Amino acid sequence: MDINPQTADAPAIETEGLGKLYHLSWKRRTLRAVDAVSLSVPAGATFGLLGPNGAGKTTFVKMLLGMTAPTSGTARIFGIDSRQRQARLRVGYLPENGRYPNHHTGRSLLRFQGKLSGLQGAALERRIDEVLTLVSMREWEALRLTKVSKGMLQRIGIAQALLHRPSLLMLDEPSDGVDPVGRSQIRDLLVKLNAGGVTVFLNSHLLAEVEQSCAEVAILHRGRLLLTGNVNELTRKEGYSIYCESPKGDLPLGLDHLVNEAPHALRKYDDGRVRWRVEVANLDLLNAAIDLLRRRHSLIETIEKNRATLEQVFLGAVRGGGE
Repeated sequence: MDINPQTADAPAIETEGLGKLYHLSWKRRTLRAVDAVSLSVPAGATFGLLGPNGAGKTTFVKMLLGMTAPTSGTARIFGIDSRQRQARLRVGYLPENGRYPNHHTGRSLLRFQGKLSGLQGAALERRIDEVLTLVSMREWEALRLTKVSKGMLQRIGIAQALLHRPSLLMLDEPSDGVDPVGRSQIRDLLVKLNAGGVTVFLNSHLLAEVEQSCAEVAILHRGRLLLTGNVNELTRKEGYSIYCESPKGDLPLGLDHLVNEAPHALRKYDDGRVRWRVEVANLDLLNAAIDLLRRRHSLIETIEKNRATLEQVFLGAVRGGGE
């Protein structure tokens, strides 16, 4: 696939003031589905677009793919206006709840989709073999799609999105309704694709999946962009936690003045030993607490840098945004 040298270093996705307004004549009002969203996704990133149902995520994706026209603003894919067909040539897309004709098998669907992408003959069959192997579906390629699980169907959907070797893979709720094994397989596949240079854009409301799959996220709520950033930076908190056990079952004397707040037992008992979680505010206090615990013959199990979950970050942003 030829790449315009003028766009080789451009972001995979870039929007400026992108908006979509629907006129609801039967309700005599308008609905602002996407409200002036400016966003940049670097090439080679793993990026998650988060938001509750109805936040405008799918509308945003449809504008990027030329499936609906924006009311305002611009969108570019690798530097090319997303309304141009050339911009979409480098994109692979898995829609939410994709539906395929029931008579197809995995291979026959990919053959049909490949021909739509301009592939044919022996080259198409080789590429089908490659993507079926990539998504671990060679064993079930002859099974009709009505007989496969939701996780298998999603992997077939990803395979069709990869047939033409896209530079950008856009997935709309790829893990919704998929069992834990299927989610793990999809997650491993995305890591492999990204390691091969594919930009992964994940649109989802499943926060735990995005936290495990994406390095960068944006939070969309009621059409507005509330927050963007690196997952590690967004979930970082001050201080450290020490998980320890005390031989006598009580907290070692002198430790209480080191902690941010009163430490608490996790209500886990083992042979009369109480397990504690002790929080300290900084590295100096961490070292002081460790020294004290060792002098008191406490068993230090683990030490962790305090972190918030992506769910906590998400809820804080949404509630602050007018939920």
